[in-house]
Amino acid sequence: MGFELLQKVQNKHFLSLAGNGIMSVLGMLNMIILYRTLSVASIGMWVFFLSVLLLVDTFRSGFITTAFIKFYAGATPERKAEVVGSTWFIAGAITAILVVLNVPAYFFSPYLENPSLILFVEWFGVIYVASLPYFIATCVVQAEQRFDHLLYIRFVNQGVFILLVIIMAVTKTASLQNIIYAYLTAAIATSLFSIFMGWSRIAAFGSRTKAGISELFHFGKYSVGTTLSSNLFGTSNTMIINFTLGPAALAVYNLGQRLMEIIEIPLRSFAATGMPELSAAYNAGNKERVIEIMKRYTGLLTCALVPVCIGALLLADVAIGIIGGKKYMDTEAANIMRLFMTFALLYPMDRFFALTLDVIHQPKINFIKVVVMLIASVCSSFLGIAITHSVYGVAIAGIIPTLIGVGVGYWGLNRFHPFSIGSVITTGYAEAAGIVKTYWLKFAAR
Repeated sequence: MGFELLQKVQNKHFLSLAGNGIMSVLGMLNMIILYRTLSVASIGMWVFFLSVLLLVDTFRSGFITTAFIKFYAGATPERKAEVVGSTWFIAGAITAILVVLNVPAYFFSPYLENPSLILFVEWFGVIYVASLPYFIATCVVQAEQRFDHLLYIRFVNQGVFILLVIIMAVTKTASLQNIIYAYLTAAIATSLFSIFMGWSRIAAFGSRTKAGISELFHFGKYSVGTTLSSNLFGTSNTMIINFTLGPAALAVYNLGQRLMEIIEIPLRSFAATGMPELSAAYNAGNKERVIEIMKRYTGLLTCALVPVCIGALLLADVAIGIIGGKKYMDTEAANIMRLFMTFALLYPMDRFFALTLDVIHQPKINFIKVVVMLIASVCSSFLGIAITHSVYGVAIAGIIPTLIGVGVGYWGLNRFHPFSIGSVITTGYAEAAGIVKTYWLKFAAR
């Protein structure tokens, strides 16, 4: 029994799920502390800073991550060293270019009026440099499928940051500037940890080649577009709210939206386990099987989310009170959460339709879809704010790009093999009923 349990714990799928779950819990804990120690306006500025920082980081992660894993996994030791060295060169070049662009912006920061933008301009460059070694390390351990090492890297990064935030909360020294210091310290500590453990492979820089650099560059220049567009979709609302309604409104909106992590954890985990099945069926030339697997995962997740969404609708005020504290109880945060949870039932279709399109070699449809969703999101958010003059307009507008994503995905997959939306739900219900019946019989037999 003990050996079987150890095997399950060491399984890469379990480690991936555990990593996502643990990081989500730590992220939620960190958010609880920050929301209770900083002012509403300061939280809004922090959310904007973090969102734009992660968006700009997409130029590096989107350019490199997929290309690195593609060329590194399964290669010879010599080839792996070449890929790592070439990746260090490209990542370093991207980092240097963005830092150089940040320098003149820094000197112009006194002329900027938006405090959130000033904060980003002042701190982006140094944080971007500090995070480079551990970014490379995450690429290496993912390519090697060492999800335990990936968990360690993320745990150090999140753990150091949370520890420093807790110390500031206890000593009553928490301020937005000190939070930035803590974030930078966590980045430096994680990079030093990655270098010390040998996961960043910095010594392989000497193994770079012009051919390797060119190969990575030409592959990455296509993948960065889709990744950037996808991330812009999530960041656009942050920017719109910050510049039209202010950082306080952004803090409220982010709190209501943050609990969507409940939905994201199973979506990411099911996607990780579903993609190999979909790929195997497609490689075998079985179109019907591909659609059947897609319907099973999509429908099962949709059915499983129904009670979660109902519970969220009923307990939104309680959740907001626990995470944000009393000062957010009379804000729009709880209703923002209810609005997002209402159309969260469409998320499994959007995610798995997109995943299946990638599997059947139709990434162009996904790219066009994301661009259209981004345009629709920006336009509908501005329209929503113009009508409601509040964050409600942005939240309600969120259903429009989601419907577009589901619609385009459904159209693309129907060209591959016809099916109906109704069959997705019925397949999921049958799958869910079968699982419940199986576990109920096992429980009753004890």
